[in-house]
Amino acid sequence: MKNLVGRYLLFVTGLYFLAAGIVLILRSSLGTTPISSVNYVLSLNSALTLGTWTFVINMLLIAGQFWFIRDRMTRRDTVEILLQMPFSLLFGLFIDFNMVLTQHLLPPNYAAAIVLLLAGCIVQSIGVVLEIKPRVVMMSAEGFVNYASRRYNTDFGKFKVAFDISLVTVATLLSLLLARRIEGVREGTLIAACSTGYIVSFLNRRILTRATLRRVLPIKGI
Repeated sequence: MKNLVGRYLLFVTGLYFLAAGIVLILRSSLGTTPISSVNYVLSLNSALTLGTWTFVINMLLIAGQFWFIRDRMTRRDTVEILLQMPFSLLFGLFIDFNMVLTQHLLPPNYAAAIVLLLAGCIVQSIGVVLEIKPRVVMMSAEGFVNYASRRYNTDFGKFKVAFDISLVTVATLLSLLLARRIEGVREGTLIAACSTGYIVSFLNRRILTRATLRRVLPIKGI
């Protein structure tokens, strides 16, 4: 039980870093991440916060997962999907907390904005690594891609790329429809999309390896 609690605590720590990284990228004023692009556009054009919209969209993604496995649902799949709900709520709270924490963080020039963007990519990547190491829960976006790729017998990586492109496209169209201009989708969105995977791979293989985490943390199974 102690080991399981430790793994969940590590996962929650990863969620916090992921939320903090997303907010730092947003604060760079160079765009936001593909996964949060729709949420951000909706938050700019409504009274709901970014964290609230993140939770709402995650609930829709969870509903989508249940639809993908509607005729082949197992107890394990059901439990894995339902576990995403409380962590989606926590993730939304982490985002709103970091939005308040960084409300006065405004880059004075473009160079500073780039530095903040890259810092956000690194922090976000740390979150992704810490999130996947404990192997306890898959977040709703990854879960959606996982079950969709299984449903249509498609490679996970290819579907993930298509999913991200679809989110950015929807965010752009929503922005044009609601604000008559493009908001939240800029060069930073492309930089974050292209660089995060490489940073995650480097951290996962060189820095935050399972061996390293085992030496630092008394947690088995990571």
